[in-house]
Amino acid sequence: MTRTHAARGAAAPNALAGTWAAPGRVNLIGEHTDYNDGFVLPIALPHTARATVRLRADGVLRLYSEQGGGAAVELAVTELAPGGVDGWARYPAAVVWALREAGHPVGGADVRIDSDVPTGAGLSSSAAIECVMAAACNDLHDLGLDGPQLARIAQRAENAFVGVPCGIMDQMASMCCREGGALFLDTRDLSARHVPLDLVAAGLRLLVVDTRVKHDLADGEYAKLRAGCERASALLGLPALRDLGPDGLPAALGRLPHELRRLVRHVVSENARVERAVALLDAGDLRGLGPLLTAGHASLRDDYGVSCPETDLAVEAAVGSGALGARMTGGGFGGSVIALVDAGAVPAVTVAVEEAFRQAGHTAPRTFTAVPATGARRIA
Repeated sequence: MTRTHAARGAAAPNALAGTWAAPGRVNLIGEHTDYNDGFVLPIALPHTARATVRLRADGVLRLYSEQGGGAAVELAVTELAPGGVDGWARYPAAVVWALREAGHPVGGADVRIDSDVPTGAGLSSSAAIECVMAAACNDLHDLGLDGPQLARIAQRAENAFVGVPCGIMDQMASMCCREGGALFLDTRDLSARHVPLDLVAAGLRLLVVDTRVKHDLADGEYAKLRAGCERASALLGLPALRDLGPDGLPAALGRLPHELRRLVRHVVSENARVERAVALLDAGDLRGLGPLLTAGHASLRDDYGVSCPETDLAVEAAVGSGALGARMTGGGFGGSVIALVDAGAVPAVTVAVEEAFRQAGHTAPRTFTAVPATGARRIA
């Protein structure tokens, strides 16, 4: 795989201001593998966070969100510190902090954010805000950083400032995905390849089901999973679980305490599913992705333990009504499900999922179809 770089827009007439966009993402396959140095296969969503940014000379970061429901947040950039900012404002503030910590001369700015990426849906709404802020700072301050470098900054912002020990997938997807394809990413060295994914030409659609069960990866459960994986790799004498292949899995499981075996089994099998998915896409067999999605959900549900009744029900209803395959996407504990569906079957599958939720007494889900979109870029 070769390195990929963020799309760079044309220079704006005003070098001190502009508007940028960065997308949310759907991960086709490869869940909880990124912090294990593994493989992932996300696409960028058409839904984006957009930031209009104007530099200011007084060292004040003034943040306003159209979805924030309140007044602007004003912060001194020299006083930014982990744990010092709450709510949505911590995400753009974290990026400014991370850039300054990395030695980049980033100062104050007026920032207005407007996003249509669903929040709490496992579609990386936070990474979209981080990446749009990183892209804006990169251009306005002429930092010269490429997509993977900006993704690393955004990841550090979320890890060290926000307090979520996430891997690099969300930020790389938001920065580096391209329209019409999925990003086959090796999270160890950030080498990547864009794999064509023309769902429309294949007569398919990717249906996204937002279960409306909100999740917060900062609540500690995500961190426990990552710590368990790191403990398992240490016990096995490996740099990361990525270094354990399917052939070595049975012997490795026998060396681990029971509570770690299921985590390791998921990571190893999920990496293999990503590689199989890429092979299918390279061969033009998009329909073959269906069973992989469903197998991935079973692994996330039974081994990794990050599903919930609503996501399980959405998968069951989608597959039972004709979807080729379905699985939860994102960190889990709620969020969204994706289903690979024949174009003509989208209405029937949608109705089946909605009816299953109604009968179970769940909040009605939000559904939409997604196509691979482009990563972070300047738009004005």
